[in-house]
Amino acid sequence: MTDTIEAGPEAIDSQRFALTPIKLPVLLTFAGLIGGLAFGMVFSGADLTSWVQQSIALVGSLWLRALQMTIIPLVAALLVLGIAQMAEAARAGAAARRFLTLVFTVLIAGGIFTAVFLPWLLELSPIPQGASAFLADAPESAGEVPDIFAFLSSLIAPNVISAAAETAMLPLTIFFALFAIAVTRLPHAQEERMLGFFHALANTMLMIIGWVLWIAPVGVFALAFGVGLKSGGGAFAALVHYILVVSAMGGFILLLAYMVAWLLGGVNPVKFAKAVLPAQAVAVSTQSSLASLPAMLDSANRLKLRERTSEFVLPLAVAIFRATSPAMNMAVALYVASLAGVEITPGVAAAGIAVALIISVGSVSLPGSISFVVSIGPIALAMGVPIEPLALLVAVEMLPDIMRTLANVTMNVAVTSVVDRSEQ
Repeated sequence: MTDTIEAGPEAIDSQRFALTPIKLPVLLTFAGLIGGLAFGMVFSGADLTSWVQQSIALVGSLWLRALQMTIIPLVAALLVLGIAQMAEAARAGAAARRFLTLVFTVLIAGGIFTAVFLPWLLELSPIPQGASAFLADAPESAGEVPDIFAFLSSLIAPNVISAAAETAMLPLTIFFALFAIAVTRLPHAQEERMLGFFHALANTMLMIIGWVLWIAPVGVFALAFGVGLKSGGGAFAALVHYILVVSAMGGFILLLAYMVAWLLGGVNPVKFAKAVLPAQAVAVSTQSSLASLPAMLDSANRLKLRERTSEFVLPLAVAIFRATSPAMNMAVALYVASLAGVEITPGVAAAGIAVALIISVGSVSLPGSISFVVSIGPIALAMGVPIEPLALLVAVEMLPDIMRTLANVTMNVAVTSVVDRSEQ
């Protein structure tokens, strides 16, 4: 006799770790980026007084620092909540455990694919010259790569407080991942109190970062103005190149979803493509996996998947699974590394994949702009990559985010077909 689903959707309290929703001025931020680059180009040949340039640079610098100051406490809170939620899902039954196995397999495959193929893609299609201006405020030490023994010894921080002060993201990620696992093993009352604290901390940090991102149009305009002064029209070509390269890594996950449905789910690729098309249309138009959930359930019905499987797996997938995170987040970090001339050794790449895998657990319920900062910042810090360019790249995240949502939704349906087949 085969295993059956031991728990239905009620086994996972989807509202238990619900975070405060935030609406952000995405279009205005994008307009600030374009406007800043355009004005920088216009005044690139003009003789601006030093106080004007310094004042604009100060505005951008202050906004960037405000963005950076929320990363560590927010990542810590989201890691604890995300891992606790995943542990709760694992206790829901055999079907949930099979689902989690697929989740980690897909996430790891995406990270490895990007680490291997993105450098080759950048050799085939080099970064445009004008992109160097995005590193104007990056520290010179960002490109330093430790040797293997220094790297291994840095995995464990003897003092978490000093590690946080030095933004040593890899040991901090390891610490909070272990901390989260320990929390899930506490007596129920103590676990609830600890999770309640981190839930409140996450919502508090989200409120602060929401305020910071509300003034993103101003901060991004100031940063982009400086880039435009230095690079001229080359910055626009660099942004287009960046969007295409990062989206290509998400395209791998999209194609992988069809392969997963075919080879593991036993679904004919043509049939799968027809069934998932309505959900993909909703994903592209809303850029939200949650908003696409009803359409995903309809796609599962078109594939004749059992309702008890789809109604269990798909809400769980929306809650804790973002298939493109390691692939596309690693792509951003590696793109900036190539831009900054940072050497990425296999060990450093493995560290980046590990951080990307862990961070993806905690960022799945966040808007694209926030998850961009929270997810990619720790990866970049762990790999010794400057994070200053992220403050500008967040302004164009709305475009790669279309690929993120499209691939995530397609993979959710594909994974559901695999779990349903395993239950038969």
